[in-house]
Amino acid sequence: MTPMKWFYSFLKKYRWRMFWGIVLTTIVAACALVSPYVSKLIVDRVIQHEQYGMLKNLIIVLIVTIIIRGICRFFSQVLFETSSQNVLYSMRDTVYRKLLQEDFAFYNKNRTGDLMSRQTGDMDAIRHFVAYVIYVTYEYVLYFVIALIMIFATNLKMALCMVLVLPLTALTTYFQAKSVKPAFRNCRNAFSSLNTFVQENVSGNRVVKAFAKEDYEMEKFAVENDKYRDSELGAANVWKKYVPLFELFSNILTLVLMLVGGIMVVNGQMTMGDLVAVNGYLWMLTMPLRMAGWLINDMQRFTTSVEKIYNTYIAEPDVKKPLNPIHRKKLDGNVKFEHVSYQADDEDILHDINFDVKKGETVGIIGTTGAGKSTVMNLLCRFFDATEGSVYVDGVNVKDMDMYELRENIGIAMQDVFLFSDTIEGNIAYGRPDCSFEDVKRVAKMADANLFIKNLPDGYDTIVGERGVGLSGGQKQRISLARALLKDPSILILDDTTSAVDMETESYIQRQLENINHACTTFIIAYRISSIKDADKILVLDQGRIIEQGTHEELVAKNGYYATVYYHQYPMAAKMREQGVK
Repeated sequence: MTPMKWFYSFLKKYRWRMFWGIVLTTIVAACALVSPYVSKLIVDRVIQHEQYGMLKNLIIVLIVTIIIRGICRFFSQVLFETSSQNVLYSMRDTVYRKLLQEDFAFYNKNRTGDLMSRQTGDMDAIRHFVAYVIYVTYEYVLYFVIALIMIFATNLKMALCMVLVLPLTALTTYFQAKSVKPAFRNCRNAFSSLNTFVQENVSGNRVVKAFAKEDYEMEKFAVENDKYRDSELGAANVWKKYVPLFELFSNILTLVLMLVGGIMVVNGQMTMGDLVAVNGYLWMLTMPLRMAGWLINDMQRFTTSVEKIYNTYIAEPDVKKPLNPIHRKKLDGNVKFEHVSYQADDEDILHDINFDVKKGETVGIIGTTGAGKSTVMNLLCRFFDATEGSVYVDGVNVKDMDMYELRENIGIAMQDVFLFSDTIEGNIAYGRPDCSFEDVKRVAKMADANLFIKNLPDGYDTIVGERGVGLSGGQKQRISLARALLKDPSILILDDTTSAVDMETESYIQRQLENINHACTTFIIAYRISSIKDADKILVLDQGRIIEQGTHEELVAKNGYYATVYYHQYPMAAKMREQGVK
């Protein structure tokens, strides 16, 4: 499917509304013929032949025509505007739904500002085309054709003189259309880049202020702003080159009328009324010529925007839904990784990962930064697909499971905590918006968040800003944990969830988690031994491989990487070991 066919799939739903809008526009154009013809009759018959009796009827005709034209113009614009808003609504909704279906890889490759531009500036260019450009272009084409016909019908010689200008106009239109398309593509790209820059700096304003880099960011913004300005000026140079030519050609037509028409009236080859009528039709020729350049600009903006939106829409996710998914409303929580490897951009992230977890077990995962700990959990949730090997949940390959049911059974408190611009209650209840307030309060207590929430000005109704602005890192982590617990998941993933809380709070949270472990398989990714030492199984990752596996006591006894980390974090234990050796 081409971008234009894709666009038409939205437009055709409102084709009858558009059809009647075109009909009304045709009536508007037809009514424009009346005024020049009435002017001709007034000059030739009323003024020159003193037929004053028909003046009243001619005035009534003019008034009725103006009323009809005004009514038709009003309703045609209503039809086109409502159609444009409906097309925009449907298209924006479709694109947004597709964006929600994209996987992590898509968002890693596409900048947020670019995606925002698709949903704002590019969508508005399409709305403008449907609401204005379509009917105006059609109307001006009608004006042009009707005016030519009427001028030929009035005086053939005069019409032939005017037609000589038209090939020059057509040639100018062709060259402008050819030049303006790449200029508008540059404008859209520069706008997306500027949008991305502003979005990143607004989101990261705390970092900018913390490093006192306002001046540095202003310089970078100036560079992006200059690029956008230059691209717009580049497009303006195209207009500057061609639009004056259209004005010139329209003025030449006026000159032809004055010179040739005046001579013909003097020589008796046409009446004064005919000259007045042709002058009335002349604006129907010159107005389309004057507007041709601007309409071409709008059309090119439209086609460029459709292409950009369509290219975003057709991007297929790497993680695809199975054709015949296996449905499991409620999972037990048995997890198995069998020879799992994962590559991204030709880089080995994980290599030959093997482990087996039974329902209700707690698994700790520890390792160096970049060892692949979070990636293991991303494969379990099917945020990515394993390059080699298989991931099983309850004996079923996750690639064969219904993706939404799989994730519905997994509660995850992510390493990068994101809180929506909503109340604290709304953020905790995000996974179960229909739950009771008592359930929200219960999981908040489990995450040791209830006390600080009650001390906030509006308690659970306190609005937190984008990304949780206004809360400390530990407070955001506890809200994120409560949000995961509220799902009552079969599998719970805590990705470095307690790194920003104190040891006392961490101990309290661990005691609360012990109460749910019998029904929930829990994965805890952490850097602190205290977070995972009581786990049923501990996986130690290094450079994408499991280098050690066992319980806390078994791994300490092996005296490997885990033991080194343990004695580093617990100096007293290291001292006792040394004393024991002695």
